[in-house]
Amino acid sequence: MSEQKKFTPFVPADTDMKEFTVRALLIGLVLAVVLGAANAYLGLKAGMTIAATYPAAVIGMAVLRFFKGSILEENFTRTVGSIGESVAAGAIFTLPAFYIAGVWSGEEFSSLSSYLTASLILVTGGTLGVLFVALLRRVMVEDKELPFPESVAAAEIHKTGRSGAGGSKYLFSAMIAGALVKIAGDLRIFATEWTHFFKAGTASFAKGKAALDGGFLASGPTISPAYLGVGYIIGPRLSALNFSGSMLAWGLMVPALLMVLGSSFVDSLQLTINNEVYDSSSLLAWENAANIVWREVVRIIAIGGMLVAACFTLYRMRNSLGTGLKRSVKDLKRATQGSADHIERTEKDLKSAWILIGICIAAVLTFIITYFIFHTSILVALVASTVMIVLAFFFAAVSGYLVGIIGSSNNPISGLTLTALVVTALILVACGVKGSSGGVAAVLGIAAIVCVAAAVGGEMFQDLKAGHILGGTPWKMQIGDILGVILAGFVMFGVLIILNQGDINLGAHAEIPYEGGFGSKTLSAPQAGLMAALSQGIIGGQMAWALIIAGMLLGVAFILMEIKSPMLIFVGMYLPFSTVFAIFIGGLMKGILDWQVARRKYNAGQLATVENTGVLLASGMIAGEALMGLVVAVFAMFNIFFSNMLPIQHPSYIIGLIIVIVIGYFLVTVPLKNKNKS
Repeated sequence: MSEQKKFTPFVPADTDMKEFTVRALLIGLVLAVVLGAANAYLGLKAGMTIAATYPAAVIGMAVLRFFKGSILEENFTRTVGSIGESVAAGAIFTLPAFYIAGVWSGEEFSSLSSYLTASLILVTGGTLGVLFVALLRRVMVEDKELPFPESVAAAEIHKTGRSGAGGSKYLFSAMIAGALVKIAGDLRIFATEWTHFFKAGTASFAKGKAALDGGFLASGPTISPAYLGVGYIIGPRLSALNFSGSMLAWGLMVPALLMVLGSSFVDSLQLTINNEVYDSSSLLAWENAANIVWREVVRIIAIGGMLVAACFTLYRMRNSLGTGLKRSVKDLKRATQGSADHIERTEKDLKSAWILIGICIAAVLTFIITYFIFHTSILVALVASTVMIVLAFFFAAVSGYLVGIIGSSNNPISGLTLTALVVTALILVACGVKGSSGGVAAVLGIAAIVCVAAAVGGEMFQDLKAGHILGGTPWKMQIGDILGVILAGFVMFGVLIILNQGDINLGAHAEIPYEGGFGSKTLSAPQAGLMAALSQGIIGGQMAWALIIAGMLLGVAFILMEIKSPMLIFVGMYLPFSTVFAIFIGGLMKGILDWQVARRKYNAGQLATVENTGVLLASGMIAGEALMGLVVAVFAMFNIFFSNMLPIQHPSYIIGLIIVIVIGYFLVTVPLKNKNKS
């Protein structure tokens, strides 16, 4: 304890400095909505989200500089602004599963009752995460065994920002560029995708009495600054693993299945475009067949693989998870025994009485959702409420512990949510729930609350640690995050409605129509697809077990081959090839930058500057495209399509590739040119 008392924050505890101000709160709330919406867009399309801490810190600093804001105001704004990403992660991992599982149909998903139910789920889960963090903050944040790497980095951003240095110009410039490229593609100034089916020669067997024919569906990378930015951030190694899964799906599984199914299968699909029927003599018919095989067979195999990969991820973290579970009980005891006398400003949390009242209210709300909205029995509703509180507490604590070790960017929220879903489903089945949509909805609802609580808990611990370093006031940050969670909770499902309905309308309007909505080729929602399949399989008995087991066995094979990130491979199988290809190109751009940095032998300071500049550029492109994508989706909801605004019939894909090269040039050269800037 003596060593901990020696710690001195950047702003001493006895300093009276502006912190919880109206302007800091408003800026933070706007950032929570904007960065949360951007992550919702990205996660549904690419299956990944980006940490919002750094963009929130940079944007908050840039805006508050005009008002001569204090460093504690900047810290408060970053805390509130980054929480929207956690709410978005919880939303996209679980809520689209209600649509994919058929609990809410297309019209019902967009209804007011579904909006209120989903918003209540998000607000309940997010508030629980903040309350549990408030109970455990002191023991977790002051633990010297937890390095909190991203918290330290965020605190350094604020410290160096006081000297006038900052990367806001890179972030905002990249946002504008990402938005312009997105809108240009939707206006058909250039083609954003290219696909072509290459028919292969036939193969005969059994003395010529039978023949097989098929081919390969080739595709170029989607022209997307957001996908390039994702690949750039995760780097060449992880993007290559992701790409290998797509190669396995589209280079092996789809062609092999097409070869077996043959021309008769293609003819049976009866592809019709503009009242014209296409048979197996048309490459369009084969392309349609390839997409159906991938969607109905290969992606189910990928779900089985993701299940094993998630379990394997948690198994590899078993020591940390076990320690986190033990500590959570011990820390709760220590937190409730703390004395309220002579507590410094930097050590004041929300009052324990208010925290316990909030937790009880969350349990009551869960009972109301489960019993009155999802129409389960009283027993099931009571059990669901109890299970939710227990799981949310443990997973929020474990999430915080993992963030303390590896940072929120690497926090396995989907794996924790998957565990919560399976545990909840098995408990409800034991209570007699079977084969009902209400049971599936109850499982998904509990998983969603736990998911949001865990995501918010991890992010909140990270922000509180940064605030601990800078000298922020914990209870003010916690109140700010509750307000951010409430606003983001009521906004985020609206974002999902816009994206879902917009994609449905875009699919019906496309040159080659497709069935839009969550789970489509353009709005894949891989984690939600996994949650829907598992809840239906356990509660409703609707799981395609043969394909799921095949994917699980493939996952075991990858583990035996000692592949470090099998989850990325299966996500690559689940996503469209063009999406994963673009992410891989972004990873190659980062690989080129790393190669140049290594060749020039930069020192540690130059290396950090190059890295930070590149991340800001990539984050800006992601946010810019995502926000413009939401604008496009809003127009599509009202059947206004940007593709009809200019009289361009055959846009060139080559122009799009040139844009990719230009983006790559700037992602490599700009960080290198700014190596000596702080």
